[in-house]
Amino acid sequence: MGVPSEPERSTLDVAMSRVIHVFRQPERFVAGTVGEPGDRSFYLQAIQEARTVSVLLEKQQVSVLADRIGALLQEVARRFGSDDDPSDEEPGTDLDPLAVPLEEEFRVGTMGLGWDAESRSIVVELLAVTEEEVDESVVLDDTEEGPDALRVFLSPLQARAFADRAERVVSAGRPPCPLCAEPLDPEGHVCVRLNGYHQRSPVED
Repeated sequence: MGVPSEPERSTLDVAMSRVIHVFRQPERFVAGTVGEPGDRSFYLQAIQEARTVSVLLEKQQVSVLADRIGALLQEVARRFGSDDDPSDEEPGTDLDPLAVPLEEEFRVGTMGLGWDAESRSIVVELLAVTEEEVDESVVLDDTEEGPDALRVFLSPLQARAFADRAERVVSAGRPPCPLCAEPLDPEGHVCVRLNGYHQRSPVED
């Protein structure tokens, strides 16, 4: 009597669907840092009701996002007129720290920015960094394939407040050298403009 052979096993390649964290009416969307100047980690954090999502990114990405939001607000105002409601109060600058515990959802690779005419909102989308090149079709889209993303809808006032705080956060690091504009370190700074030399005082005769 023969020994029955094991049934053949088939391997199924299951593609994981992407996760898109959507905040349509965020109570808070801010940039913030952890660490000391010169060794800071930069985060963006969205909060709505009991949900909090934080993503890690580079300082330069925060600066670029703030600049592009400012430019988009100007373009929207030029093409569609100001969307500010006179009855709305200008939000004060949010100076509170990031909410804790701070749990990084992902590191940001690609950033997207758009205008949603239906809700009259600035839409910020932050996509997780991937080893593969990101197809532009997945930015600000609900396709099932692509990197995880954080999508936040902001009123023009909220967007302006985000950009203002982001610029403050970026500029709150190490002060720049007045000669070469490189960051000054607490432990010292070698200025390339001086080439290691100090200006000599004139010698009196």
